[in-house]
Amino acid sequence: MKHLIAGALALSLVWAGSANAEPAKAKIGQGVLVGDQSAGIASFRGIPFAAPPVGDLRWKPPQPAAAWTGDRSAHDFSASCMQRTRGGPAPSEDCLYLNVQGPVGAKDAPVMVWIHGGSNTGGSGPMYESPAFAKDGVVFVTINYRLGPFGFFAHPAISKAAGASEPLADYGLMDQIAALKWVQANIKSFGGDPKRVTVFGESAGAIDIYALLGLKAARGLFSQAIVESNITWGDSAPLAKAEADGQALAVRAGASPTATLADLKAIPADKLSAAQSDALFPIVDGRLMTETSLQAMARKHTVDVPMIVGSNSWEAWLNQRLKGQAATDWTNSQGGAPARFIAAKSADGKPAWLYFFSYVPTERRSPDNQGAPHAGEIYYVFNGQLAPMMSTPNPANPVSGPAVASAEDKAMAATVHACWVAFAKTGTPSCGTVAWPRYDAKTDQLMEFGSPAGVRTNFRKAALDAAQASEADAK
Repeated sequence: MKHLIAGALALSLVWAGSANAEPAKAKIGQGVLVGDQSAGIASFRGIPFAAPPVGDLRWKPPQPAAAWTGDRSAHDFSASCMQRTRGGPAPSEDCLYLNVQGPVGAKDAPVMVWIHGGSNTGGSGPMYESPAFAKDGVVFVTINYRLGPFGFFAHPAISKAAGASEPLADYGLMDQIAALKWVQANIKSFGGDPKRVTVFGESAGAIDIYALLGLKAARGLFSQAIVESNITWGDSAPLAKAEADGQALAVRAGASPTATLADLKAIPADKLSAAQSDALFPIVDGRLMTETSLQAMARKHTVDVPMIVGSNSWEAWLNQRLKGQAATDWTNSQGGAPARFIAAKSADGKPAWLYFFSYVPTERRSPDNQGAPHAGEIYYVFNGQLAPMMSTPNPANPVSGPAVASAEDKAMAATVHACWVAFAKTGTPSCGTVAWPRYDAKTDQLMEFGSPAGVRTNFRKAALDAAQASEADAK
């Protein structure tokens, strides 16, 4: 899986009008923040939710962020976490910061926490600053989390030095948990209700949420979840395999095969990032994560919360070598089938809703178009308000460029966004003129966001059944 948001990401991400913004203040546990207030939205950027994971804290669980005296500026974004790509502000190991936008004067408003995608090797929270949710009465949070060999990494030297119960390998997941704990402790200061937190994310963000659903350490930190384009079954590597992979990566970065922990921590950050090329997934370390996401879901060990889960019609955009029926087969087996599996396993507790996003912007419709690409729904979830970070067209990337331009596009964006907001507010995605039924494996109904949109029954059933028998039921 490649990093998805390529193109012009120069990121002067402060929205139009912020130059005339007034100051906004919020008092949290660490001290007083001074952000911006404009057009009824208060924005706070670059808030530390954990100590900088540098020096001795590299490959350690996140530690509490320090307090401060006086006012702390929250006008500007922090660095992105270390990565090879440049998906946001300049990268640094000192990156554990989050951003909050909410309606001015909000009280007990629903909260939505976005976990960005990017293969767990790229991306950042600032890429997704948008007024869309705050405009609709939601307190919106974006976060950074450690990526690549800083976030999902194991090595025998690290395991040897760790305490007997200290979690290993999944530092990115640990950061997400730390951010959600920060939200629970502080979101009231921004008008949010800690009892109504919806965590949502796409691609790697969705894969990580899939993992969080099965982690005891994450229980009680969110009350709902939206999983967009999970595109895996959730069969993670065990610690021993991850340690071997980590040793090989460290050697590529210039370390000895017998490197000590001190040797590893001396490797320059940019060399470690350069040594990582493939997508990364949660690791079964036996401490934080004791079973795969697939096992946790199949065994019903996951937290029981209302959920939206779905996939797109051209998930195979991730694998450009696949064309025609092969691309459809890959999309079914790695996109549609895992989403339906998660919905079915969740549906006998709190309700789940399944979707299939196939909408193609009017300007991109042609006989050669293969459907809605992986990540193509993000524009619509954000009601078309993701400029300027993805506003420049890139011919090599069908996700880039304006995707919500025509009246039909805008209507679809308004519908999808309304579904997500309604879910955050009420626990039910009541939106549009057609009722979206909760998922039940017996009736097997989903909502297709396409042209036209509507409820589908037994959607691609034979193909999805075959994929599940091969991937999930066989394990």
